[in-house]
Amino acid sequence: MSVRPDEPVYRNPVLDADWSDPDVIRVGDDFYLTASSFGRVPGLPLLHSRDLVNWTLVGHALQRLEPESEFAVPRHDRGVWAPSLRHHDGRFWIFWGDPDRGIFQVNAAEIRGPWTRPHLVKAGRGLIDPCPLWDDETGEAYLVHAWAKSRSGVNNRLTGHRMHPHGTELLDEGKVIVDGDRIPGWFTLEGPKLYQHDGWFWILAPAGGVETGWQGAFRSRAFFGPYEEEVVLEQKDTDVNGPHQGGWVRTPSGEDWFLHFQQRGAYGRVVHLQPMRWGGGGGRPVIGDDGAPVTEHRRPDLPPQQPAAPATDDDFPGGRPGRQWQWTANPRDGWATHHSADGLRLTCVRTPDAHDLRALPNVLTQRLPGTPCTVEVDLRLDDGEPGARAGLAVLGDAYSWIGLERGPDGTVRLVHRFAETAAERERDAAPPRPAPGGRARLRVDIGAGARCRFSYDTHDPYGPYDTEDAGDGAGEGGFRPSGQIFAATPWRWVGALLGLVALAPTGQGHAGTATFTQFRIRIQEKRADR
Repeated sequence: MSVRPDEPVYRNPVLDADWSDPDVIRVGDDFYLTASSFGRVPGLPLLHSRDLVNWTLVGHALQRLEPESEFAVPRHDRGVWAPSLRHHDGRFWIFWGDPDRGIFQVNAAEIRGPWTRPHLVKAGRGLIDPCPLWDDETGEAYLVHAWAKSRSGVNNRLTGHRMHPHGTELLDEGKVIVDGDRIPGWFTLEGPKLYQHDGWFWILAPAGGVETGWQGAFRSRAFFGPYEEEVVLEQKDTDVNGPHQGGWVRTPSGEDWFLHFQQRGAYGRVVHLQPMRWGGGGGRPVIGDDGAPVTEHRRPDLPPQQPAAPATDDDFPGGRPGRQWQWTANPRDGWATHHSADGLRLTCVRTPDAHDLRALPNVLTQRLPGTPCTVEVDLRLDDGEPGARAGLAVLGDAYSWIGLERGPDGTVRLVHRFAETAAERERDAAPPRPAPGGRARLRVDIGAGARCRFSYDTHDPYGPYDTEDAGDGAGEGGFRPSGQIFAATPWRWVGALLGLVALAPTGQGHAGTATFTQFRIRIQEKRADR
């Protein structure tokens, strides 16, 4: 698909990080997007744009996961799966499936809330990826959902229900309206998004798996079918594997666009924007370049906007983390202390799982950028007990972290540890080194393929320079490399995460605190004009 030299263009992905299973709507001149958040808290991120290319994170619709006891520990493959975002009767609505409990919804008059508490619309195991539709002409309401085989024993089918117009309950037992087992070559049909267009009910739904699949379009004159199917987006000869699962949106001028994800290993599911038009064979949607994803395209016909992206840097004013941060489980009082200055002050939480960061609920995380970058943060380990530690981590099925630990003799040392995917305990990635003053600046250079090089600078600006650490091999600003290259890995359904953590082994009394300041992410390779 050619672009004229004088046309403003954008490049994919428009959200180059793990914004999994996106759905999008337009309300007036504003576009809103939500995405899966699984077991991280707060959940249901809310993003805003005026041009479909530049997005900012404006909040979350879900402040805690229920039941509290289940999400008191990390549940990376549970919680909020594939939400659908809609605007109806003056309110925003989000429906999602918890694969272990059923279909939930929350709603609000304003995108920034307040949002209602989660309401269980239908209980059951394996009910995932719900999407509602209100028929403004008839007053009827419907809901379609998919199935998780891991919980229900079935998948590759979509079930439809009549729904109460208030969105609070379903009015029937449901009927299979699309059975992927009856379509030759189709498998793992899921993620449906339900629309009406030109007198037809349309279901846009992916199949074939997240890494290798395709986007399907189904249409019927009646909600309960029968439906005709068509493949409308697939990889073809491009580098965009498995392009599917997302939402259709129309601009005020009548242009149609489709936002979807691409699975990129440790980077998670990044979001692409595809041009779309109606009018293919049988009136079907044509997405991308005649069904192939585009890398570059003319921008949507919308007022130009200043470049923007979800925030990453943070000075933690008042001790409060920015919107980009999420805990790995429901947070508890006392993990972070609010105060009058800048800096994130974390309690060194005592835990029997001090040997494995993957089991800790008190890790504050944000998404790993999909572009090579450098991550830095200053850390001070305040008075604490022996064994108290804190640091900067790259987390996934395997992980590595670098930080400070108070030794048995009361001195603070620089430590670097890692754990392989199958390992039950972490071990040293490099020998411990002195950290005078209990301070360090920590760095991770993340290159192509999410390959991570850790380094540190233990120069104490309030004390003597660590001459042992200042010898040969010191890099920019006194940074010294630590350990071997670490290749970041995803968790199940979740890309790798950057994390800040403070912890201590089990014991009695307060174990101390750690203060993080000046968290920065510097992109190493700027893309062309987005």
